[in-house]
Amino acid sequence: MGAGLDEREVLFGKVSPSMTRRIVYVPFDHLNRHRGALATADPATDVIVLVESERMTTGRPWHKERLFFLIASARHVAAELRTAGFDVRYVKAPTTVEGLRAVCAEVGDLPIVCAEPSSFRQTRNLAEFGVEFVPNDLFLTPRPLFADWAGGQKTFVMENFYRAQRVRLGILVDGKDPEGGRWNFDADNRLPPPKNYDWPPYLEHDRDDIDREAAAELGHQPTRTWATTRAGALRQLDYFIEHHLAGFGPYEDAMAGDNWALHHSLLSPYLNNGMLDPREAVDAVVAAYRRGDAPIESVEAFVRQVIGWREYINGMYWFLGEDYRNLNGLEAARDLLPAFTDSSRTDMNCVRMVVSDVEARSWAHHIPRLMVLSNLALVTGVTPQEFLDWMREQFIDAADWVMVPNIIGMGVHADGGLLMTKPYAAGGAYISRMGQYCKGCRYDPKKRVGDAACPFTTLYWDFLDRHRDTFARNHRMAQQVKGLDRLVDLPELRVRAREVLDGLSAGEI
Repeated sequence: MGAGLDEREVLFGKVSPSMTRRIVYVPFDHLNRHRGALATADPATDVIVLVESERMTTGRPWHKERLFFLIASARHVAAELRTAGFDVRYVKAPTTVEGLRAVCAEVGDLPIVCAEPSSFRQTRNLAEFGVEFVPNDLFLTPRPLFADWAGGQKTFVMENFYRAQRVRLGILVDGKDPEGGRWNFDADNRLPPPKNYDWPPYLEHDRDDIDREAAAELGHQPTRTWATTRAGALRQLDYFIEHHLAGFGPYEDAMAGDNWALHHSLLSPYLNNGMLDPREAVDAVVAAYRRGDAPIESVEAFVRQVIGWREYINGMYWFLGEDYRNLNGLEAARDLLPAFTDSSRTDMNCVRMVVSDVEARSWAHHIPRLMVLSNLALVTGVTPQEFLDWMREQFIDAADWVMVPNIIGMGVHADGGLLMTKPYAAGGAYISRMGQYCKGCRYDPKKRVGDAACPFTTLYWDFLDRHRDTFARNHRMAQQVKGLDRLVDLPELRVRAREVLDGLSAGEI
């Protein structure tokens, strides 16, 4: 670096980046021309590099819809950057580092810069290769700021973080007070799915030559559900606001039997690969509220998911550390159930329908993820890391930072209550109340023993029984555990639970 310039001054924009020639590496989850390292990229000097690694495409049994979305989106960004005058190298290589090494062999040993990676593994690999990082500004909370907040907490209550976020970011607040008189309208947003409801249609996205080429290479026939360009992501945001935002809040926790997405925004893939910025999404939704186009209950619910939960999960991923993913506080050791990998391997209607949705679109909304899929893994005792791997591989919006805290902490309670004070275990009654899956199912959510008993109902009580000593000390679980003493059929339930567990492991329940 000549003339005594500090490299950080160049990377953080204190001097013109055109004064030095660099390689700007763009990960597939930072596809935004105006964020991260791309924000200061200069077409006159910088080489833009995207790497399609074999580890990403063939290293795991990835869902092909997920791969198509990531690859086609990245190739569209590469094409757009070329049109803007950049020297763009889209490289296929065994690993990201090997791809970067190949580019260095062509253009010279230039400094390499990228936004902070979104996983511990990628951070370590790139840092060892000498890559310099700029802040990952596709999140609204810098990692040091979150660490300061978390370090000062006795318990990691998301609601406390969320309220501080609202004030810090100036979103839906009047000074330090919440607009509408309440911070949280969650209690108003727990309606079951309505009957005979006319759900608005969902936006479909046309496919172009880039899409078709990526799909052909994968041997995949993609749906038209997911956009692969920023323009498409922005259309999705506009469509959500116009057709779904007003109804989003009341039914956000419902599970409809006749609709796969209800009023959910379908924006998480674009937020997580960078095509949408979280602040622009929140600002657009708040603007709709200001215009009177959506009630505060729905707007606050969306805002909470983006600036509250999303930021909180990312912050906790980095705060809790790399070993957090290996926790298994309930000593769960069952292999991944066949029902997760093949929807035809179960007669449980709720599980079959949710898994079939994932098979079709690589997506299901947050309640089926938590109260059907994660609940099943929790009460059956599936090994947390096996379930984590499956969720990571199957969902279009999955990333390490998303799935590790969500699964280990919330989904299967493998961290012993560090993130969530109680496990999200539920019997068939909850699924019947909040969903429409039980109609036509061979199992009865009201029964806990017998061949017709709902496996969720049986296993909910068996789960409490198996972990009675652990949960008896949890003040939020004490009442449920005491309920075991009122079960006159507990011996019979234990026998039925063994049958159900064996049947699920064999793909026969």
